[in-house]
Amino acid sequence: MNKKFGAAVAAVFVAAGLGISPAAPSATAMAAPYCGIAWGSAADSAAHYSTGHITNVRTGRHACFDRLVIDLKGKVRGYDVRYVTAVYTEGQGKRVPLAGAADLQIVVMAPAYSFSGNPTYNPSNWAHAKNVAGYTTFRQVAFLGSFEGQTSFGLGVRARLPFRTFVLTGAGSTSMLVIDVAHRW
Repeated sequence: MNKKFGAAVAAVFVAAGLGISPAAPSATAMAAPYCGIAWGSAADSAAHYSTGHITNVRTGRHACFDRLVIDLKGKVRGYDVRYVTAVYTEGQGKRVPLAGAADLQIVVMAPAYSFSGNPTYNPSNWAHAKNVAGYTTFRQVAFLGSFEGQTSFGLGVRARLPFRTFVLTGAGSTSMLVIDVAHRW
């Protein structure tokens, strides 16, 4: 055993005998967060109704997260995204089971119908609004309906993982609500 290593071991034993804990590693010595992600899993919301309406939903796979994009004709002004124990249809309140170990409820303060009542977003299969087979984190995207100016989606995910929500402005008078869910903590 070399002298430096022996002195370090002796110092640890002396410190332990005196009830002194070795110093915690510095923040720079700690591992960096996964892909630099510093998101959490707490609810995120903005409380204004939009005069626009939902026109489409898209999904995408990325190296560190899966992405859900909700397109609006008009500005996204309000939303509520949170983990819940179950999701329910708009208006009727019927429970919709989702694949995965955690349910993310997404409420957009905008209708999925025009001022004249015609649907502007109406997937052929509400329980599986988008195909997310093979995604790392997403397990199911369900359209929960649109009622009284708000539209809901259920996102079944692999586990309760960090997510972020933000709004992007598109071409013309369009905007997008973006929800990214990390592949891991």
